[in-house]
Amino acid sequence: QVRLVESGGRLARPGDSLRISCVISQRTHTMGWFRQAPGKEREFVAGITWTGGYTYYGDSVKGRFTISRDHTKNTVYLQMISLKPEDTAVYYCAARIGNIRTSAGAYDFWGQGTQVTVSS
Repeated sequence: QVRLVESGGRLARPGDSLRISCVISQRTHTMGWFRQAPGKEREFVAGITWTGGYTYYGDSVKGRFTISRDHTKNTVYLQMISLKPEDTAVYYCAARIGNIRTSAGAYDFWGQGTQVTVSS
């Protein structure tokens, strides 16, 4: 069983930067970050492959968010800058065996989520 644990979510102000993390118990091929705001569907944020470090971003975060991975720590990060109130959501880490996909249904393993709130 693959386990994922997110951390680092907190209250931030508009324009702030924040980094959230996800530790995975065993590496799969691809990791993804999703987010879900109240009353909205789960939205793809970013994905990365452990091998090669290929990345892909959702349109709403391109240029502001950066996904990265650390093999030595089995950890994936999401660095967020220029945060906006519309970035407020529960952020989930997910893993899948295949390549990067933007559909939540394509991911096999999920963490419990970490809350990011952007408010002045």
